[in-house]
Amino acid sequence: MAMVSWTMKGEVFRSCSCAVFCPSVLSLGDYPATEGPCQSWAGFRVDSGHHGDVDLSGLKACLVMDIPGITSRGNWTTALFIDKRASIYASKALQRIFTGRAGGSSSLLSVLVGRFLGDAWAPIVCETRDKTRIFQIPDIIEGALTPIPGRDGEGETVITNAAYWLGSEITVAKAERSHLRAHGRDWTFAGRSAEICKLDWRGP
Repeated sequence: MAMVSWTMKGEVFRSCSCAVFCPSVLSLGDYPATEGPCQSWAGFRVDSGHHGDVDLSGLKACLVMDIPGITSRGNWTTALFIDKRASIYASKALQRIFTGRAGGSSSLLSVLVGRFLGDAWAPIVCETRDKTRIFQIPDIIEGALTPIPGRDGEGETVITNAAYWLGSEITVAKAERSHLRAHGRDWTFAGRSAEICKLDWRGP
């Protein structure tokens, strides 16, 4: 399939196995996760977007990532959950984006992922309660990620102008709840590292 223009704007929030803020975020994958392997899930809320003439606005997705060591060395295993409301065309577009085959912002996935476990449609709940991001896929993921307050006690702890692949503006967060059960994995990350990023992806 020929490359086509695409964009996704919205928000992405990731929960991972690191005990404190994930070292691979600012090191761009050159430092290992605090617990050795890097295990995480990332929820995507697409407020507006398209892949060619396929509208992606209003859809949600979740990328599961199981990385055996230093993230920049690859050999990732990933799986994708797609909003059950997505059309077959939108589903195919999201699969291309989240496997890196669409080029652009997610192209590194085509290099770093060694095994893709496939995609599945699922009902996805994604909402904000106060400042906490709630992300749920029934029987698969239960997540609640809350920003870490900043020095003034009112704002949030934010890293700006980062070269991080998920987003250049990173709100440091903590998982109040985070449990995933899928593809033979049973992960609990409550109390561990999380981040919330503005989603502004495009390609090719």
